[in-house]
Amino acid sequence: MAETLLEVRNLHVQFDTYDGVAEVINGVDFTLNRGETAALVGETGCGKSVTVKSIMGLLPAAEITAGEIIYKGQDLLELSDAERHARRGREISMIMQDPMTSLNPVLTVGEQMIDVLKWQGERRLSVTDWLRDKVSRRSDADHRERAIEMLADVEISAPERVFSSYPVELSGGMRQRVLIAIALLSEPNFLIADEPGTALDVTTEAKVLDLLDELVEDRNTSVLYITHDLGVAREVSEFINVMYAGEIIEQAPTAELFADPEHPYTRGLLESIPTLSSGIGGGIEGHLPDYTDPPAACRFAERCPHAESKCSEVVPYPRKTADDHTVACHLFDGEAAHDRHQKLAQERVDIGSPPWREGSETETGSDVVADGGASK
Repeated sequence: MAETLLEVRNLHVQFDTYDGVAEVINGVDFTLNRGETAALVGETGCGKSVTVKSIMGLLPAAEITAGEIIYKGQDLLELSDAERHARRGREISMIMQDPMTSLNPVLTVGEQMIDVLKWQGERRLSVTDWLRDKVSRRSDADHRERAIEMLADVEISAPERVFSSYPVELSGGMRQRVLIAIALLSEPNFLIADEPGTALDVTTEAKVLDLLDELVEDRNTSVLYITHDLGVAREVSEFINVMYAGEIIEQAPTAELFADPEHPYTRGLLESIPTLSSGIGGGIEGHLPDYTDPPAACRFAERCPHAESKCSEVVPYPRKTADDHTVACHLFDGEAAHDRHQKLAQERVDIGSPPWREGSETETGSDVVADGGASK
């Protein structure tokens, strides 16, 4: 049986805004096992980055109103700032979304890598301490060798030159490789890759994703990919969590989700992917709800082609439709995936069965399985 590394339970995150309280994350649950690569997918603005930054403890302006983030059996939300800071970087690392802005422009790549090796997990430094260390350059030789070795590991052909370069002297693909090298310097147990190919062309993105896959496999690192691209998710992950408007609405092993997508939103995402057989997808009509005034029940109801009035009145709790497959939709029957929804499960909502299962099966899943990589 796989060992659980991370478990997020009933996470709620909100922000105070000029328009009111924005309930951005509304009861998120997911699990990541040791050595597993999973994906968190959904359109821009659905709460993916807020979720992972909550795990990292990088949202000082947000309020986590409920939930648990269990890492290696310990709730990270119960740790002090110093204790979380000690784990961040050493055991848990993150590749930021935009390689063009994530590196400090006034320091060389080598200076930034050496700072990570010296100070990750340590108490926060004063400017005086940092400058004093820069002048003394203590233990820089060993750190320099380690940094150059890691730059070579991410297939940078001239690691010594890149080590001495400023970010402005590097291409987007090269900067992304540097960010990967920095994230892996401490050989973390858990790596978060937040849209690692967003700012790259498709060819460079494919190379970076293949490289990252090889590196984490060699180190048996658990990885959570954040992406809006289901084609990328299919290529890199073993398990997919589909997110919409701050909620996980479907979870399944990657192959199963593409072969038999259940939630109307998941199906809409798949149908939006350009394929060789059907051309450019049609997209999903509508937009995300206002987080300061979210729907009381199903947050996708206004955009769903199969919604009935009950969908806007009764919360569609996540239910198990197979051993590792859950979906939060009234079109499906199944026991509640989480104990807190047992009471909701007692109220039967009948809006019919999935219309795409009445008669012949759609080819949505198989089309993307065949052509999904083309979207990268």
